Amino acid sequence: MSTGITSEISTFKGQERRLRAGRIGVAGLLLSVVAASAPLMVTAGVMPTTYGTMGIVGQPLLFVILGIVLMLFSFGYAEMSRHVHNAGAFYAYIARGLGGTAGAAASVVALVAYSAMQFAIYGIFGYELSTLVDRYLGLAVPWWVPAFAAVAVIGVLGWLKIDLNVKVLGLLLLVECAMVAVFVAAGAGNPGPDGLSFHAFDPSTLTGAGLGTALCFTIASFVGFEQAAVYAEETSRPQVVVARVTFLAVGFVALFFAVGSWALSVAAGPSRIVEAARKEGPDLLFVLTEDRLGAGFTDVMHLFYVTGMFAAMLSFHNVVARYAFAMGREGLLPAALGRTARTSGAPAYGSLLQSAVSVVAVAVFALTDDRPHGDPTAPVLRLFTWMGNVGALGVILLMAAAGAAVIAFFVRRGAARAQAPRLVASAVAGVALLVIAGYAVKDFGVLLGAGPGSVLTWVLPGIVGLAVVGGLAYGLVLKAVRPELHARIGLGNEAFQLERAAEAATGSSTPSRKVSS
Repeated sequence: MSTGITSEISTFKGQERRLRAGRIGVAGLLLSVVAASAPLMVTAGVMPTTYGTMGIVGQPLLFVILGIVLMLFSFGYAEMSRHVHNAGAFYAYIARGLGGTAGAAASVVALVAYSAMQFAIYGIFGYELSTLVDRYLGLAVPWWVPAFAAVAVIGVLGWLKIDLNVKVLGLLLLVECAMVAVFVAAGAGNPGPDGLSFHAFDPSTLTGAGLGTALCFTIASFVGFEQAAVYAEETSRPQVVVARVTFLAVGFVALFFAVGSWALSVAAGPSRIVEAARKEGPDLLFVLTEDRLGAGFTDVMHLFYVTGMFAAMLSFHNVVARYAFAMGREGLLPAALGRTARTSGAPAYGSLLQSAVSVVAVAVFALTDDRPHGDPTAPVLRLFTWMGNVGALGVILLMAAAGAAVIAFFVRRGAARAQAPRLVASAVAGVALLVIAGYAVKDFGVLLGAGPGSVLTWVLPGIVGLAVVGGLAYGLVLKAVRPELHARIGLGNEAFQLERAAEAATGSSTPSRKVSS
């Protein structure tokens, strides 16, 4: 009897430490990861900034070039997903390739980077929604009211089944993509004063001092495609689904954004796009749309611009919750975070933690917001700019480290010759990503719009640096003090399966802590 009870308890604990498999397929996973890229938000916000601030007319070509770089990265990254199925994704891959200490550092960077990007969108979401309420209902609502409401709604959704989240994300994503597609057709059908021009794809347009900064802005628009690996445990065939979705996401985002940015240049005219972007800013898309499709369609587009932000926030929230779950399961964070909800199988406690941290982040900026609504220096807008760039820098570094980890992983397994093309692709992409990260750090002041000598140019990228150093120190401490925990960083469910095998072999009801890497 006691053996049966022990077995049932062990099985229940195993279920708690696993995300529910078979909950999400290719279509659902693709919608989830592309939603993080926020197609309408990028088209309305990031693209005009790249045109106006950096003066780079060849933005469409940048999306094509970076799409190729990230496709090269994906060859190794996707192959890694066939061998490692862990919600910790980046940090699990890095741990398996470069060791547990590097994996611990990557886990801290991932939490900081993805949380920062989510915080950034909370700020701009609250600002835009409060602006719409004021415009159409005549109600002056502080930005932090809709921001806190979004934190609450997303927290509830994060506690529920992932397939429900996928339905919400999928619906919002399809609508915003349709909106951009209609604009593309209208812009091409009714071009600006320069006519239907492909000048934006001319390599000669990629010149000027703003090129490095434009690379940073443009690659930040791709963030999301790499999240497919986070959901590996929740798919029925992770060795197939994750790789397929990764390639589809990179290809779709590169093509969609290249065409979208080209349509903006055609609608305004390649010779005038920089001037128009500087004049209109984030309103550029809506001004060009209203000229061609009328005020009614533009109002609807503005609404879905906001709902697209909500979809991106939900997508980032789900990712951070799963990183926290994976870290809790492996002992990098409190064990309670490594448990799932009984009813939904979702990483509910990781979701709750992320909601609490989001409340604090929004509250800090709300309490310091003493400027008039719409002031471009207001904390709410700084929240978007500051945190967005911190998050993007962190993800770029994670991708570069993951590229190195892929090479080390297959070399250590004696598969270097068989995987040579993928390893070469990973190396090329890794070098390119490090160059972009270097430009990001060098030009961080430009990314922020900060003046010369501003402390922000080193304080904000210093957040990522601090996460790297702190994570490495944490990993080294674990290696010295708790070597058995350090040895299972990145193993995920494999560690638990080894524990159960050891338990069965010894006949003990207490799982063994000894895990082989």
